[in-house]
Amino acid sequence: MTDELLETFADGVATLTMNRPQARNAMSGEMMTAMHEALPRLAADHNVRCVVLTGAGGAFCAGGDVKGFASQAGSGDGGGQSRGFDLEGRAHGLRAGMELSRLLHEMPKPTLAAIPGPAAGAGFSLALACDLRIALDTAKLTTAFSRVGLSGDYGGSFFLPYIVGQAKARELYFSAKVLSGQEAGEIGLVSRVAGAEEFEQAVAEFAAELAALPTVAVGYMKKNLNAAYGGSLSDTFDREALHMIRCFMTDDHKGAALAFVEKRAPEFNGR
Repeated sequence: MTDELLETFADGVATLTMNRPQARNAMSGEMMTAMHEALPRLAADHNVRCVVLTGAGGAFCAGGDVKGFASQAGSGDGGGQSRGFDLEGRAHGLRAGMELSRLLHEMPKPTLAAIPGPAAGAGFSLALACDLRIALDTAKLTTAFSRVGLSGDYGGSFFLPYIVGQAKARELYFSAKVLSGQEAGEIGLVSRVAGAEEFEQAVAEFAAELAALPTVAVGYMKKNLNAAYGGSLSDTFDREALHMIRCFMTDDHKGAALAFVEKRAPEFNGR
């Protein structure tokens, strides 16, 4: 357990709150370790119908520790030509950390990034890894990497082109332009935008909508959509057919079909 990642659960919604407000929730080893433990557990918990990722203190996540990067650069450890620099070891460590984005992306239930403030660098990438995003209208979102001479990590270069298109993604990566939540909504980067007074309520309502969905079917929808990123149309047909038949066998589908005939709203229980 750690105070750097808070976990709450209510009405099918598990909320993970990155809790380093003094550092705008910049990533730390302790926080990331806690997230690596929490996400697979929540994914496997039948009672969890939706996972919300957010940040404390009016920020989402400022990404990596830029002060630490500066310290490494000052010590001569920032470039591949330094004596004793372990390129493969460092890359392996970073690659392991980036599994957080995969866990969010592949979790068989909906994930929602609630962005109350700055989301930058790897923090921005974590938001992109979620299925959907809701932002405060004044929140600041940026790739940030080019500002510190970095190329980007945590899967942002994979997710962003699919969300806003290749040309816009390149612009946002090259320029590190800062978008307000309102601007992010206008280009489809976030699904919903809310003002300060209604933000918490808007997040709760969005999460409740996602938690009320047929969880098994949503899990298969995610598999279909994720696989379609790089698969053929024929592969997509194969997956869709298999997953549809599996969904036909669920209690959620059977109950919803009966509710349709009886002209009432369905109730889903994730089975």
